[in-house]
Amino acid sequence: MLYSITLFNFVSRQTSNSKRMRENLSYEYIRGLIEGEGSFTFSTRAKKLPDGTEIKERIPAFSIGMHERDEQLLCKVRDTLGLTNRVYNYKPSNKDGYNRGRKAFLIIREFGSLKNVVIPFFYNNLVGNKAIQFNEWLEKIGRDPSVAKNFKLLYRLHKNGYYAKNPKYSDELVKREKSKTQKSTET
Repeated sequence: MLYSITLFNFVSRQTSNSKRMRENLSYEYIRGLIEGEGSFTFSTRAKKLPDGTEIKERIPAFSIGMHERDEQLLCKVRDTLGLTNRVYNYKPSNKDGYNRGRKAFLIIREFGSLKNVVIPFFYNNLVGNKAIQFNEWLEKIGRDPSVAKNFKLLYRLHKNGYYAKNPKYSDELVKREKSKTQKSTET
């Protein structure tokens, strides 16, 4: 009897989790997740200049990393934001003797995704230290001479007020758009 109750509870939890994973994540939920687990950073790539000199160029990047058990959650974040990036699964890199689990990462470095999704999604929508980190990241994009030139547009759009004037990802805007769509399909 105890076994069948335990099995029923396990199956119920799995079904409930499966239903929740099919539901869309709210933008506020994603922002909260990012405030705890996300990072606005830079990656580097080698670039060869016409004179043959090789330099390290910095590329703005947004990433979020979690234990591999949350890989599907990262996929859901990616899908909700309309991104197509791969979610990577890495072995732990620490060699400190502890048995650590694998980590799943969603990493966004593409110019179009940063310009059209990542920055508008978080612009003026974070609080605390993550808001400071985000604003410092935007400023570094503009000030750091080693940041790739084409990414400087992100900083100029920020400074010219483009993102402030064009809020693309507020929960209220999305609700209004869904409401308009439903009304037009009913008529």
